[in-house]
Amino acid sequence: MIEAMRDEARALFQVAVEAADPGAAVRRSLSGSPVAAPGPGGYIRVVAVGKAAGAMAGAARDVLSRQGAAAEYLVITNAENAASQDGMAVHVAGHPVPDTGGLRAAEAVEAMLAEAGAQDLVLALVSGGGSALLPAPVAGVSLEDKAEASRLMLGAGLDITAMNSVRQHLSRLKGGGLLRAAAPARVVALILSDVIGDDLRVIASGQTAAPIASRAAVRRMLQDRELWDRMPKPVRAALERAEPAQPLPEAENRLIGSNAVSLQAMARDSGGAIWDASLCGDVETAAAAVAARMRAAAPGRVVALCGGETTVTLRGKGRGGRNQELALRVARHMEGVARPWVVLSGGTDGRDGPTEAAGGLVDGGTLERIAAAGGDVAALLANNDSNRALSLAGDLLITGGTGTNVADVQIVILG
Repeated sequence: MIEAMRDEARALFQVAVEAADPGAAVRRSLSGSPVAAPGPGGYIRVVAVGKAAGAMAGAARDVLSRQGAAAEYLVITNAENAASQDGMAVHVAGHPVPDTGGLRAAEAVEAMLAEAGAQDLVLALVSGGGSALLPAPVAGVSLEDKAEASRLMLGAGLDITAMNSVRQHLSRLKGGGLLRAAAPARVVALILSDVIGDDLRVIASGQTAAPIASRAAVRRMLQDRELWDRMPKPVRAALERAEPAQPLPEAENRLIGSNAVSLQAMARDSGGAIWDASLCGDVETAAAAVAARMRAAAPGRVVALCGGETTVTLRGKGRGGRNQELALRVARHMEGVARPWVVLSGGTDGRDGPTEAAGGLVDGGTLERIAAAGGDVAALLANNDSNRALSLAGDLLITGGTGTNVADVQIVILG
């Protein structure tokens, strides 16, 4: 029975991934509401950034070529999702840690946009991961400075909105920077959201949207979280500069896919209920909430779904990710429950933290399997070593890169 429930959870996770298919989303958007043609003598310049960049660019080319539009294509994605495509310049950049490949990619984007004139159309295809994949540090800030700032914020458990509010002011292309670089060309952006709530300012650090917060507000936030004095000196200097004097150029931003769409697809396929469409915040709090609802669920078969993006406060030196830790913590909260149950927590991009896993798939036997393999669950969790714990149990969710990214989903099945 448990194996059948585990298979069902895996199949539902695939439904979530397929519902976020980036190519299909681009085709629907461009076919249903075509972008206006460039002006006389103008050209379409396509910039695709993110884990789904390759699929989005390929789909855009399919539609634009049928419409007879001439375009050039620049794709920036991570190594796992990179593939050569005829007629496209493809750059491989580091994720989740920015690297020199990303720096070169950012320079290529800026070079393309510098050639864009008033008669041109810039089509930006944006998906999750775009923030790390396109680093373009402002003057005086190095890639190492930005990486250290990100490390400090991750370790303090800052959520994606807070982190990106900082990153935007450290980059030439984030927080609407792409719009400034493309001016005076018109910009249309098709955006696949990996952010719960779909705030366009947060997705990929808002390359075609206004900043989340002012520099003054960002400074206050870092001070409140006791991070300001720990930030590299060049980062503090950049955040103390005056705000840009010129207003941000406008863009047509289209949201073409999101976590909510994937949750709805799983609900239709399974007949299950959506318990929480915004499972965010501290991973332990989230795990306790999921387990409490499982314990309180009515007898009989239950399929329940959640979506979101939790945060992990790093206290140890182990390997893991928010989905692996959430799954393991749910298993601890469910210890002693005799009713058959299964919980899957996975990142729709196929990657959870700096590991090979997408997340975890646990059941009532998980803790016993870890103990039988010589593992101490409490010690492993204290060391943020959820990857090791779930590996001992055989409960890692391994999918490989999916080519899309709409945050995380959780699948609960009760017998």
